[in-house]
Amino acid sequence: MRKTYFVLLTILLSCYTNGRCQILKASDYLNDIKTELKEKWPKNRTINLVFHGHSVPAGYFKTPIVNTLESYPFLVLKELKAIYPNAVINIINTSIGGENSISGGRRFKSDVLTHKPDVLFIDYALNDRRIGLDKSHKAWSRMINKALKEDIKVILLTPSPDQRVNVLEPNNELEKHAEQIKRLSKEKGTGLVDSYQLFSNQVTLGDEISNYMSQVNHPNEKGHQLITNEILKYFESYVP
Repeated sequence: MRKTYFVLLTILLSCYTNGRCQILKASDYLNDIKTELKEKWPKNRTINLVFHGHSVPAGYFKTPIVNTLESYPFLVLKELKAIYPNAVINIINTSIGGENSISGGRRFKSDVLTHKPDVLFIDYALNDRRIGLDKSHKAWSRMINKALKEDIKVILLTPSPDQRVNVLEPNNELEKHAEQIKRLSKEKGTGLVDSYQLFSNQVTLGDEISNYMSQVNHPNEKGHQLITNEILKYFESYVP
């Protein structure tokens, strides 16, 4: 009985100290970062936001066109500079078109951790359909664990649309990956941007996915803005 009690207490303490096993509020997750973003020269420092993923965060619209400044990493930068005019914010995009999380994980230390991210965004689910849920789970878990070990704030993104997949069809392949990422976020205590749900909501409201897409599997600027708006909830003004 005492042993069981001790195990339960250990789990509860771990959840509390690591900020895991709970659903995080977007408005609170980056409080320390938001405080630093408000600092003025000479007390401020460069805040590094790293975006690691496939063609969508890389900025591919209608292949082979890359609209870097209309992709969500740079739309986020533009919006953040309006919110935090005194901040020095560095957007580092380590995304590669066509890549999945296994190959992204292989270069994680050399291409991502080397930049010392303050906030890391991971967006691989659209391409991870090719490797399956189990391999995807292992690759994401390894990257998340390595980042958390370095005290990096991590925000996971569920997949943006592929027009060949009906988002209103229950248990479709994109939804399966989205649900897995949501579970990972809760288990690891990370932030979450549920891109899949954002686009699904638009369809439920009677809109067409095609209005948000530049080609079958790449969002247009309107689609990137949907994702941007959700990311910005993590950076809403904070007064300590």
